[in-house]
Amino acid sequence: MRVTLVIFFVLALAAFAAGARADYFVLRSGARLNVTAYQLVGERYRIQINGGSAEIAAADVIAIEPEEIFISAPRMPLIQAPYGDMIQSAAKKYSVDADLIFSVIAAESNFNPRAISRRGARGLMQLLPATGTRFGVKDIFDPAQNIDAGTQYLRDLMARYQGDLVLTLAAYNAGPGAVERYGRVPPYNETISYVRAIRKTYAQRKSKNSPKTEAKAEPKAVPTTGGQ
Repeated sequence: MRVTLVIFFVLALAAFAAGARADYFVLRSGARLNVTAYQLVGERYRIQINGGSAEIAAADVIAIEPEEIFISAPRMPLIQAPYGDMIQSAAKKYSVDADLIFSVIAAESNFNPRAISRRGARGLMQLLPATGTRFGVKDIFDPAQNIDAGTQYLRDLMARYQGDLVLTLAAYNAGPGAVERYGRVPPYNETISYVRAIRKTYAQRKSKNSPKTEAKAEPKAVPTTGGQ
């Protein structure tokens, strides 16, 4: 009977994993596991992870979150980009590279001003309501207000991490607490993918093959004010 149950579970797990995207198991310990398939059996989860399988007590799992998938955006002159004038205005106001703002918006919302994430982040730059309030946002879905506040937040993070773009992006995605807990990019697949996608878009926009109209974008500058 036990052998039959194990065979059934393995077959069911394989069938489920074939068509499913990965999820994160968030544990009480603070760890996050990237899980490709799982099944609740009694009071324990049977999970499939890279390299094998395991069992976890259901009481130790505080959340199951779908993995975010980020793709890099194609190059586009800011003059032609959605909200390009707002991006350039915020870039000049806060001394943050316009191409970086563009790259963050592309990854965060794909230029959808009404986007809402599963965590409740909203608008073009996916601001949490608390972040929006902190930067004086009255309408979080208003593109101008959202870009303005998101750019201020990028500026503050850039100052906090002394111009380190990788840590800045990781903190924008996972929060400064996670970055400082690990002292580096947190080992979350979502955050790793996020940083990689934005750096790819940003590098493309700064490459020598960028259209000449890109030259009018604000140059990269490390802010000297701000911080949290």
